[in-house]
Amino acid sequence: MLSKIENKNNQLRICLLFFLILACGCATIKEEESAYEERILTTIYNNALNKLINKEYEDSSLEFDEVERQHPYSPWAKKAIIMSSYSNYKNAEYFKAEANLKRFINLYPASEYTSYAQYLLAMCYYQQIIDVKRDQASVFLAYDSFKLILDRYPNTDYAKESYYKIIYLENHIAARELRVGLTYISLKKYISALKRFKNIVNNYQTTIYVPEALHRMVEIYLALGIKEEALLNSRVLGYNFPKSKWYKFSYKLLRKNNIIYKQNR
Repeated sequence: MLSKIENKNNQLRICLLFFLILACGCATIKEEESAYEERILTTIYNNALNKLINKEYEDSSLEFDEVERQHPYSPWAKKAIIMSSYSNYKNAEYFKAEANLKRFINLYPASEYTSYAQYLLAMCYYQQIIDVKRDQASVFLAYDSFKLILDRYPNTDYAKESYYKIIYLENHIAARELRVGLTYISLKKYISALKRFKNIVNNYQTTIYVPEALHRMVEIYLALGIKEEALLNSRVLGYNFPKSKWYKFSYKLLRKNNIIYKQNR
């Protein structure tokens, strides 16, 4: 279940405003272009912007595409690709937006707009996440894309937004792993379940699902008769989460199995 994320479109609106401001500067178009060409380019671009403002997203995308088609070497061609992608994003045409954004990133890796293109691409993946019961391809695509932004553009506003998205996604992934692990337990496939819980503990240590994952590992080791590992994991749980209900459950379970140790305080 994809919860509503606060201010999820703030950066997108900021960037849109940026491009709207740029649109007022059409006088900067190459001087060698004829007056007729300049009028046509200005007309097409402004028409596309008006359609975008009026939420006619499909038409605005087509108009921005026309800017690039008719004037591929114009400074506005790059902006048009971004704006067409944004129109598709707003229209929930994520596959179209993704294709355009990937093309932009490949064509203009050093552009001043590339960090935004990467962020918008990540948001396209992010918006396609449904819940932990469905296919998780979009989750990992979004996760990797936001991580890439942190690595390549750490000093941008997009990096801050990406950081918070990553926290959410890590919890989403851990929730999925926990759910699958519990299913394996119900089927008594303990080794498969153990792998899922270990993945949570080792790779998603800051998520809210770590205490339960440790407790489930205690359960599994007891079921397998490996008391030493059960005791070890319960101690890790008690040391890191002494007030957790999952630690209390593990402690009672060990007592029930006549495995007693000094309880953490």
